[in-house]
Amino acid sequence: MDKIKVLSVNISEKKGVIKESVNEIIITEKGVENDAHAGDWHQQVSLLAKESIDKFEEVLGRKLEFGEFAENITTEGITLYTMKPGDILNIADVKLEITQIGKKCHGDGCAIFSQVGKCVMPKEGIFAKVLKTGKIKPGDEIIYTSTE
Repeated sequence: MDKIKVLSVNISEKKGVIKESVNEIIITEKGVENDAHAGDWHQQVSLLAKESIDKFEEVLGRKLEFGEFAENITTEGITLYTMKPGDILNIADVKLEITQIGKKCHGDGCAIFSQVGKCVMPKEGIFAKVLKTGKIKPGDEIIYTSTE
């Protein structure tokens, strides 16, 4: 198996907008520092695989930038949506527990849907809560542990 790695880390201060790629993100007990989705809930960190983005590029007929689907972490090397709640991702010093696969699409009321035209997160995005804090940057290796 190829290495699983972080391709991009992305952040936005408002919900429902495309996230911007940054050099690193700081993961606190509430999620990504300075990100609109951080808080005391089960969707503290969002992840999307490049493999899912590639599929949507074909559907849309254009190149997509990392963060366009508002994911905090863009990965490569694993099909994220096949994971199960309770599975663990270790990235650098950070430990995340998968809490949810997919989400409800907000449709026309969402800036991402309006700008991109479709959204992959309802089917292929995953969400996690923070078990251990730290920093994540592009190039970091991801260690996946299944609970099955």
